[in-house]
Amino acid sequence: MRLSRVTWRIGVVLFTGGLLVALTGGAALAAQGSPNGAASQRPVFYEGQQVTVNMFEVPSSEALLEHNRNTNTIYASNDLDDEQDFLSVIDAIQGEGFNPLWHQVLVVFNQGFSPHQFVSEDQILAAAAGAHPEITLVSTDEVYRCSIVGSK
Repeated sequence: MRLSRVTWRIGVVLFTGGLLVALTGGAALAAQGSPNGAASQRPVFYEGQQVTVNMFEVPSSEALLEHNRNTNTIYASNDLDDEQDFLSVIDAIQGEGFNPLWHQVLVVFNQGFSPHQFVSEDQILAAAAGAHPEITLVSTDEVYRCSIVGSK
């Protein structure tokens, strides 16, 4: 009798411990959010208007860039996997040359210029032009799959 009581108690402890791990592990995953769902949504600018995009990085982007010249451009202050100093700027939306593949280009402010928010591709290209450009555009080897999911 004593052995079955000990076995029963061990079973209860293991079941309770397993339940606790399952519940706390699930909560941790929920807090992180899915990399392909609403957790990957972010506001960006397109021609002065703020819109919301859903994005995730495409693995092995180098080959994709070599063989697909129709990617759109997303201008970012930092790598899109990192927190941004400013909202990113996109160069197209659905109905205006939109392709769901976006090539990441970093906006780097040159010495002597104060960093600030751009709201259109035209502003970015103008700031990168001329004899003493305000910014330098740094092409990366990263491509993101993006869709526009809303506007503000």
